[in-house]
Amino acid sequence: MTNRYLYITLLAVLGFHCEVQAQTTPGTQPPRLVVSIAIDQLRTDYLEAFKPLYSTDGFRRLLEEGRVYTNASYTFSPIDRASAIAALGTGVSPYYNSIVGCQWLNRETLRTACCVDDVKYGGLQTAETASASNLVTSTVGDELKVATEGKAVVWAVAPYRDAAVLSAGHAADGAIWIDDQTGEWCSTKYYKAYLPGWVQVANGNIAPSKTVGQLTWEPTNELVGQFSYFMHTGMQKPFKHDFSGPRRFKEFKACAMVNACVTDMARQCITYNAIGVDRITDLLCLTYYAGNYDHRTLNECLMEIQDTYVRLDWELGRLINGIEKKFGRDNVLFVLTSTGYSDQENANYQTYRIPTGTLQMSRTANLLNMYLGAVWGQGKYVDAHYRNQIFLNHDLLEQRRISIAEAGSRSQEFLTMLSGVRNVYTSLQLLTSSDEYTRKIRNGFNPERCGDLLIEAAPGWRIVDEDTQEDELVRASFIQFPIIFFGCGMPAETISTPVTTDRIAPTVSRAIRIRAPNACSSEPLF
Repeated sequence: MTNRYLYITLLAVLGFHCEVQAQTTPGTQPPRLVVSIAIDQLRTDYLEAFKPLYSTDGFRRLLEEGRVYTNASYTFSPIDRASAIAALGTGVSPYYNSIVGCQWLNRETLRTACCVDDVKYGGLQTAETASASNLVTSTVGDELKVATEGKAVVWAVAPYRDAAVLSAGHAADGAIWIDDQTGEWCSTKYYKAYLPGWVQVANGNIAPSKTVGQLTWEPTNELVGQFSYFMHTGMQKPFKHDFSGPRRFKEFKACAMVNACVTDMARQCITYNAIGVDRITDLLCLTYYAGNYDHRTLNECLMEIQDTYVRLDWELGRLINGIEKKFGRDNVLFVLTSTGYSDQENANYQTYRIPTGTLQMSRTANLLNMYLGAVWGQGKYVDAHYRNQIFLNHDLLEQRRISIAEAGSRSQEFLTMLSGVRNVYTSLQLLTSSDEYTRKIRNGFNPERCGDLLIEAAPGWRIVDEDTQEDELVRASFIQFPIIFFGCGMPAETISTPVTTDRIAPTVSRAIRIRAPNACSSEPLF
């Protein structure tokens, strides 16, 4: 009997030893730090085209050593920076999280509003107000705060107000961005009543307000200045840009050099907030820029876009190497993806006899109002229009006992007869439809933020707002971009199976052993 008990004891000890070994194996423990990187307008075709110009530490290392999903897409349309970043954090589309874009039309005031505007919370080192109140679902950062009883540290750093606040979420310790007017790093009282000391120190030394006037943006090296992916336009001359005048900070925020500022502040944020120092997982959300210089057309900045990717590659290498040196590769999980859209091009289709035309929204709204007046008597049936949306006057319709459904159906019937209109969707149709064709449009729609009628113009046509002078060329082009997971024992793998970005939030949640955001029902990627 004694031998039997000794045998059982040995088995128990061995089992305990194996269990402890398994728990301490790299990759089996939650990471100390998750770095979520959203790169505004990153494109796979450019990412691959400029590969000969990259170092060994940035994109090249991520693509070769990370878990790379090469064929990613968003579940909704249209996409812009704010709607994409909100979707990445919440794991759901604007239909659920309510962030349909950087701006929308306020139904009560009939004026445009920024997605993070909130007069209840004043700015810190900025005149702009901001909060995450319009984001109506939780984010990964919010759920991390709940799971750790507020002990986890959550911060966001971005050049732009909407990106910083939406990626930080509701419960974060802070979010900082660069003010358009002063060029200083700023924040909102929504997170803290004061601007943290480390941000104030940075404003006195390395903020764009102190450096932009001394900067000149030129090609990184001779190879970048001579190499040209866009050979169909012939060889391009190297560029040179200075930043001066009242728009200097806006121009700086839409160029490659702003990414160095993001990396600098990310490293400062980690150091001064004691991020990643214990076994409680922390979250750092970063936004970088990979779009056209000053949002110009591609033909106006071909060489600049090449240099943008080269500089971005260098900044990613600097960020990853610095964080790995501090915490070790197995203690950090990097998650990188794109906002999935690109700046509009102003191609002159008429010159090349490609079918095109102009859909003038003010004229269209007036014609619809005249039509409805002929049907039900004179009145202002159309309250306003915004981009491709038309807002009906609900009070007038109620007074005349006309249902929204009937008004929408009549309007839809009229608008589809106009030149350049491919389709018209009513709010009721989008709320009740489960059709596969309309799913992406439905997911990009929110009844509180969007109009009663959404006009889908034909590809090649322009939607022009005569009042605001906004001019948008309609394209249905697919922009390919990757999702990359790197670090924390992640095996290198390239996966070409199509995946959607709503699966990033549950994947990260599972990796750090917390619940996914409260509206997210998508499956983790692995």
